[in-house]
Amino acid sequence: MNHSVPQNKEDFVQQLVYIDENIKELTNLYISSTPVQERVKHFFNIYTLEVEELLKENSKKKVISAFPKVYIGTKVTVWYEEDHEAEDYTICLPEQSDPDSGFISFLTPVGKQLLLKNIGETLLLKVPTGEVPVTIKEISYGGSLLMEQKHTKEA
Repeated sequence: MNHSVPQNKEDFVQQLVYIDENIKELTNLYISSTPVQERVKHFFNIYTLEVEELLKENSKKKVISAFPKVYIGTKVTVWYEEDHEAEDYTICLPEQSDPDSGFISFLTPVGKQLLLKNIGETLLLKVPTGEVPVTIKEISYGGSLLMEQKHTKEA
């Protein structure tokens, strides 16, 4: 885990502000990228409540050092059961998406399926070729990676 990035709590507060300020656009993106039968009512409210709970649980700490769930800004290690291989994804905002570098938007099909999943949780990940059994092996703070990636794109 990355303990050297003290701004991670602030990053989560900024996420809440970002969602609040961009809720219309984000909702439109969510609706347009999610089949009707897979849509979750109050998707952004649920996510916001989870982030608020994470911040509340860590209110007395300077840094959030343990992530029980996948949030925007976290790096998740997914274990593909059938292939016996692990892959890392950093869940990010749509404009930070760079799938070739492992940065996937929380609004992509895979990003939505991983968001708010717990360490150790096994799920059938729906992919274009069918369903793949995966387990969430590790979740760590990936925010500093998001900043590095953002600066790299600007250069």
